Amino acid sequence: MKQIILAIALFYLIPYSCYSQSILIKGKVLFQGEPVEYANIYVKGKGKGAVTDSQGSFTIALNETGSFTFQASMVGFQTSQQVVELLNSGNSDLVFNLKEMDGGLDEVVVSGTMQEVSKLDSPVPVEVYSANFFRANPTPSVFESLQNVNGVRPQINCNVCNTGDIHINGLEGPYTMVLIDGMPIVSGLATVYGLTGIPQSLIDRIEVVKGPASTLYGSEAVGGLINVITKKPENAPLASADFFSTSWGEMNLDVGLRSNWGKKIQSLTGVNAFYYDNPIDNNGDGFTDVTLAKRISLFQKITVARPENRLFTMAGRYVYEDRWGGQMGWSAADRGGDEVYGESIYTSRWETFGIWQLPTQEHLNLQFSINGHNQNSVYGTTVYNADQYIGFSQLTWTKTAEKHGLLVGLTYRYTYYDDNTGATAHLETDHNAPSKIHLPGVFIQDEIKLTPSQSLLLGLRYDYNSIHGNIFSPRVNYKLSSSDKNTTFRLSAGNGFRVANVFTEDHAALTGARDVVFAEELKPEKSWNANANLVKKIFTDNGTFIALDGSAFYTYFTNRIIPDYETNPNQIIYANLDGSAVSKGFSLNLNAAWANGISFTAGGTLMDVSIEEEGIKSRQLLTERFSGVWSVGYEFFRLGLTLDYTGNVYSPMRLPLLGPLDDRPEFSPWYSLQNIQLTKKVGEKWEIYGGVKNLLNFTPPANSIARAFDPFDEGVLFGPSGNVVPTPGNPNALTFDPTYVFAPNQGIRGFLGVRFTVSD
Repeated sequence: MKQIILAIALFYLIPYSCYSQSILIKGKVLFQGEPVEYANIYVKGKGKGAVTDSQGSFTIALNETGSFTFQASMVGFQTSQQVVELLNSGNSDLVFNLKEMDGGLDEVVVSGTMQEVSKLDSPVPVEVYSANFFRANPTPSVFESLQNVNGVRPQINCNVCNTGDIHINGLEGPYTMVLIDGMPIVSGLATVYGLTGIPQSLIDRIEVVKGPASTLYGSEAVGGLINVITKKPENAPLASADFFSTSWGEMNLDVGLRSNWGKKIQSLTGVNAFYYDNPIDNNGDGFTDVTLAKRISLFQKITVARPENRLFTMAGRYVYEDRWGGQMGWSAADRGGDEVYGESIYTSRWETFGIWQLPTQEHLNLQFSINGHNQNSVYGTTVYNADQYIGFSQLTWTKTAEKHGLLVGLTYRYTYYDDNTGATAHLETDHNAPSKIHLPGVFIQDEIKLTPSQSLLLGLRYDYNSIHGNIFSPRVNYKLSSSDKNTTFRLSAGNGFRVANVFTEDHAALTGARDVVFAEELKPEKSWNANANLVKKIFTDNGTFIALDGSAFYTYFTNRIIPDYETNPNQIIYANLDGSAVSKGFSLNLNAAWANGISFTAGGTLMDVSIEEEGIKSRQLLTERFSGVWSVGYEFFRLGLTLDYTGNVYSPMRLPLLGPLDDRPEFSPWYSLQNIQLTKKVGEKWEIYGGVKNLLNFTPPANSIARAFDPFDEGVLFGPSGNVVPTPGNPNALTFDPTYVFAPNQGIRGFLGVRFTVSD
């Protein structure tokens, strides 16, 4: 009898003791054999999880035995699952080998030093945004996608044709260099028109460098650079498609295809198409709220397998766009006429770029890019036709010694620009005289490893501009990291320069609403910049990851070119600033991830951008003092749903008024653009997503276009000096003007889309 009682007791007690004992499950998450940090590990149905540390390791405690499904996920990678039978001991050999979804580890950057390095090891602070970051708020162009990047703001420059540029830390678009795969192909005319038509299905990541990068990249990289990195063919999906439409009637399609041309050539083909042909005037000013556009973009990239793994990659892109905005009754028959006002732009642009590693013992790379841009446009009755061709080549030599990483480069850039304005007319003969600029240069950079945790980067560049002469650009960067690399401090200082072309960079000069006046021959702008950056990563015991990234920046300009809208409301006066301009401020980024599937990113930038001339200090037009962005994501593991809530907020900006009688507010209001999206995975290949954009339905005031009812100024009286004379029909002395713009005119709208991906 005693034996029976003992047996029954053991029958109940043994399972109970196994159930109550904490079982530790340990493992690692790897990519191509390397540890992956910040990956989320989740035990389905148990609400348990962890985040991997810098070694890719994780530990999860469970209080029961049985069969469990472990899931590893991370932005940029395919979700991986394993089913594990747990008895009474932990599995210490649980290993997840992740496969790429978007083509690469976010921790590899190239923009800061022109060489692929770990983001942690880069002495230059580089912000990296994966393709999945932008999927939280899908848009038809890179221009719109950047609205959720801290310190970066897409600025609409015209209420009629909706062209714009990218501001970094308060500096306008011409101060930002945009590159594709490290090649400076987006410049000149494309500063305004070239940020659309890049197939987003082919984008691996976007790298952002804030502050002068002229030492490596030359002119235009004064405020910073945006480097669009496309996928490597070997890492891209076999086929992908992404289509979405909005309740306003916009439709966007992205298609990507990977193929092999024989045994040694891999190809990546992309197509982007955008269509919007639904005139809407919700604010009742008689003009289209959003520009109508038809756009097609073709992209082709190939890589060739060469002996000793030498690199050869070549790519090309062609973009054609037909866009117009204007009075609601406008049609193509009214193009250039004076009865119905419209702004119509035909853009045709081609680009080719690549890199070839020379077959030598030394590491020599030849990079090249060539692009052509043709624009046929009218702004009311003002016709603007232009052609621009830019050729760029660069030969770099890299050499690594015990404590030195040397980079030496020879560059040459040729710019041809011709238009139908006085900018390319010979002053004496009035004959056409296209602008031709030769810009040879040389640069050297040395990254010195002072200690295992400290490095110093020194750089110097010399360029000779065939019009403006010698230009020098030095820089210095210092980095200090803690032994566990969870804390990194960077200090940077450098010089930037920019040679300006008003007609290719400032859309306001082309609208025809104002006369363009050059008070003097424009000289190159110069700037000095200092930046301090601190990054802190925190791992908690409950699987939470937090990263803080703070920067303080200061930029001082001389010879800055400031368009003067206020001296004469009927003119834009361009001249070099007889004084100084300063952009200074502080920015902070926060990234956090919890094991339960919640991820959170947020950022804020507080800045002061001012101009001082003749002892008078003023605030720069169209520049906010504060901006903030956020993105909140939550994954419902059991339902296969992902919820994304994104948004931004901007403080008031000083706006261009048309004189002392203009009764419109001098400053814009606080405003916020917010979006929400749900994404549902259907099997391994399909995704369905949808949501609402501009949840608060914010739009600028209806009087943003001055005298929208009189676009040809038929009811405006001008005085002898060209100033507007107040009349009973025009008591505020206004002229037709679309430059009073600070936010998109497009209100709330729904969207629905579908994605299809075949990995192998």
